[in-house]
Amino acid sequence: MEAREGKKKMLATLVGCNYAGTPYELQGCINDVHAMRAVLLDRFGFAPGDVTVLTDDDRGRGAAGVRRALSDMVARAAPGDVLFFHFSGHGTLVPPVSGRPRRGHGDRNDEAIVPCDFNLITDVDFRELVDRVPAGATFTMVSDSCHSGGLIDQEKEQIGPTAAADPDLHAHAAGRFLPYAAVLGHLSGTSGMAASHHITDHLVALFGADASAKFHLHRHDHDGNSSGASCTEGAGILLSGCQTDETSADVAGDDVAAVGGRACGAFSAALQAVLAAHLAPMSNREVVRRAREVLSKQGFQQHPCLYSSDANADAPFLGQQETKAKSN
Repeated sequence: MEAREGKKKMLATLVGCNYAGTPYELQGCINDVHAMRAVLLDRFGFAPGDVTVLTDDDRGRGAAGVRRALSDMVARAAPGDVLFFHFSGHGTLVPPVSGRPRRGHGDRNDEAIVPCDFNLITDVDFRELVDRVPAGATFTMVSDSCHSGGLIDQEKEQIGPTAAADPDLHAHAAGRFLPYAAVLGHLSGTSGMAASHHITDHLVALFGADASAKFHLHRHDHDGNSSGASCTEGAGILLSGCQTDETSADVAGDDVAAVGGRACGAFSAALQAVLAAHLAPMSNREVVRRAREVLSKQGFQQHPCLYSSDANADAPFLGQQETKAKSN
């Protein structure tokens, strides 16, 4: 349903991957996105029809489905609209391939999320997506996954790496992290290619044009270059569950940090706790700072980060105004 004339649209895509039946199964990711949907409707006034929820309970919901939902959301947007993407699931780091040029960080590992079909969506893909957001609109991304700091390529770090906190009190919590070797082994078993090949070869062989833009050197930004430079100033806002070199915790239902006895992501739960405790509008910077405080008190060794323009760092989270959102 489109917003009434003169009223900004608020659109969301929420993705939760539990990877059921695989060696990499998580418990709280689907719970995370259903809880976030309730927050968007009750706190921020999103219309139910404007919130798309994708989980691996839905057959065929791999990377192509996620990309399509995000592209459709951006295509619907107009200046002033609020776009929101929440991902709960595994993250990974992609190492550079020796002697082969690619987009992104050059000789550094690159951040990626892992949809249920293992077709990675990378920091370059999110950069390209944000670059298509209309001027004056915003794209806020919450990623409750490991190594999620920097998931929008070239976005400015506002809150980033800090000194280590107290010893981890939740060492038993599972990490939402798939080591590169595990991703490579899984893809090798599907592609039939030897695991000695770089992940680029497996992904392109398996998914073709649906593989990440990072692995297709012939694909360019819409301004005609392949540098990954931002074309939409100030549109992207990333709230990451942890730093690039950290893991994000998946909390079992019997953990003290669980919400209502239900498994969850530690960062997703902290974010929802912050929003529930502070009904007045908060800036993106304040939301991340308070989420860090919640996780620190609970003993988690992960530090949420904020990447955005200076203006958006101090802008209200999801554009909330002083008037109370209407519940749906």
